[in-house]
Amino acid sequence: MKRIVSILLVIALIVGVICSCAENGSAEDNTEKVDIVLDTDAYNEADDQLAIAYMLASSERINCQAIYAAPFLNNRVESAKEGMEKSYNELLHILTLCGRENMIEKSYKGAESFLMDEKTPIISDASRDLVSRAKNYSKENPLYVVAIGAITNVSSALLIDPSIKDNIVVVWLGGNSREWSHTREFNMRQDIAGARVLFSSGASIVQLPCMGVVSEFKISKEEINEVLSEKNELCTYLLNGINEYYNERNGEDWEAVIWDATAIAWLINDNSKFMLDRFENIALVDYNGQYEAPLEGTSMKYVYKINTSELKKDLIEKLTK
Repeated sequence: MKRIVSILLVIALIVGVICSCAENGSAEDNTEKVDIVLDTDAYNEADDQLAIAYMLASSERINCQAIYAAPFLNNRVESAKEGMEKSYNELLHILTLCGRENMIEKSYKGAESFLMDEKTPIISDASRDLVSRAKNYSKENPLYVVAIGAITNVSSALLIDPSIKDNIVVVWLGGNSREWSHTREFNMRQDIAGARVLFSSGASIVQLPCMGVVSEFKISKEEINEVLSEKNELCTYLLNGINEYYNERNGEDWEAVIWDATAIAWLINDNSKFMLDRFENIALVDYNGQYEAPLEGTSMKYVYKINTSELKKDLIEKLTK
């Protein structure tokens, strides 16, 4: 009897360790080189440019197959279409500064507006390419779709061909944390219909919530000027853009959140070095900016903590080398 009890205790301990690993993200950390596409509203702020450069500088682990321009609408543009087109031009400029002109022919314009409902896709070069490209992958060998803007292009592709859900993993910087008072975050509130399409699609999803999680990944004006100043042409361009953007909005003394780089970092998160995630039931967002009750029987990865010091160190090292 004692022997049986001992065996049961050992089994329970092993199960507990496995569950703990799944909870903190170490059980499924990415350790292999992966194929990705990046969906970006590159002209929206000043950190998408950092994310694009960070992705290209992480080529030992990330094989970028295509880049899509996402729509956005704020005080920098007069329409979502203009936001997409300026984002497209901006990402081409970053590719040139990074010496990756070979990626220009793999860069595609996306939607010219946000989804009008949860059934009708916005057809664009980006959504068509994603549908076509995803068919070359499988559940065992997925294409990672990294989205750092409104999810319109990705959700449109899922509406065009729902079967691609089995071939992709969507890594989305969108929404706020479950504990936040609302989820009217910029990327999500621009296209709530798109967010609902994504979260109900059955695709594998990794969510990086903004306020309450990624909002902790900050860098001061003094610090970023010190580390990027006079390093190379790319760093000079990035630094000028960052200073112009945040000086205008936050005055001469500011601390900025580097939102978009975190989505790239999840792909190279060896041993939970840069962030922690856990499995959560999927929660749809309603049209009032609130999460609905989590859907039982569903599952997604939910990032809940950013290791700012380690991620900042890796980002700066790769941008300045």
